[in-house]
Amino acid sequence: MQKNVIDIRNVTAYSGSTEVFRGLSLKVEEGCNTVLLGPNGSGKSTLLKLLSRELYPVYDRESHVRIFGRDNWPVSELRRRLGIVSDDLQHDYLPGALGRSVILSGYYASIDIWRHQEFSSDDLEKAGAVMTLLGIGELKDRPFCAMSTGQQRRFLLGRALINDPDALLLDEPTTGLDISTSLYYLETLRRLMRSGKTVLLVTHHLYEIPPEIHRVVFLKGGRIVGDGHKRDMLTSEALSFLFDYPLQVIEVNGFYQVLPAS
Repeated sequence: MQKNVIDIRNVTAYSGSTEVFRGLSLKVEEGCNTVLLGPNGSGKSTLLKLLSRELYPVYDRESHVRIFGRDNWPVSELRRRLGIVSDDLQHDYLPGALGRSVILSGYYASIDIWRHQEFSSDDLEKAGAVMTLLGIGELKDRPFCAMSTGQQRRFLLGRALINDPDALLLDEPTTGLDISTSLYYLETLRRLMRSGKTVLLVTHHLYEIPPEIHRVVFLKGGRIVGDGHKRDMLTSEALSFLFDYPLQVIEVNGFYQVLPAS
C-alpha cells in the first residue's frame, strides 16, 4: 500500500486577512510525481507555506494537513524528509555564505552554518558528493552572492538533497534561468525522479514540467478545478480555461508549451 506524502483535508487558510482556501483537499502519494499548475493569485504560494509549516490553517477538528502521515512536525525534522527549494529561500539566504556552507546547512535546516553546529567527516564527504552530482564542486568556496542565479538554484537543490529526503517540493525552479541552465536543471530533476524521488512541482510555466511528471492538478482562485493525467489536463481547452486566455498547446518529446490560439 502506497503512503501519502501529502494529505490535506478540508482546510481553510488565510494570508494575512485574506481567505485563500476554504475546504481545500489534496493527496499526493509516494511515487506520484505531481505538478500543481495555476495562474498568479491562485493560492500556490499559500499552499507552499502550509506544507513548509510557515503557515498554519484555521483550526477545525474535521480538517488536517498531514505530511508523511503526521500532523505535527518539528520543522527541522520535517525538512530532512521533505526537501524544499523555493524562490523565498533563495532571497532569504545570507549573501556571504560559502557554497559548501549552503549545502551543509541542510543538515540543520538553517540559513548558513553556525559555530554550535557540528559536522562529521561523513557529513563533509556527503556534501562533496552532492556538489559533484550537481556539477558545482568547483564553486564550494564561492560566496552565494557571487554566484549566478542558476548556480544558486543548484546549491539550494543540493541543500535539499543532503538529507536524502523522501520527496522534493519545488517552487518554479527555473524562473530567471537562461535556456541552457534551465534544461540542465530539469535534466537533474529528471534523474532524481528516475532514481525514485517523489517530486511536487508548483508552477505556472508549462516548460518546467518534465516528462516524468504524469499527474497535473489545476489550482485557480483558491480551489482545485482539475486533477488528472497530464495527457488529459494539458490540452488547449483546459489551459485556456485555467489561465482565462485562448491558448494552443504543443507537445514535443514529453515536454509541453503554449502559444496564443490563432
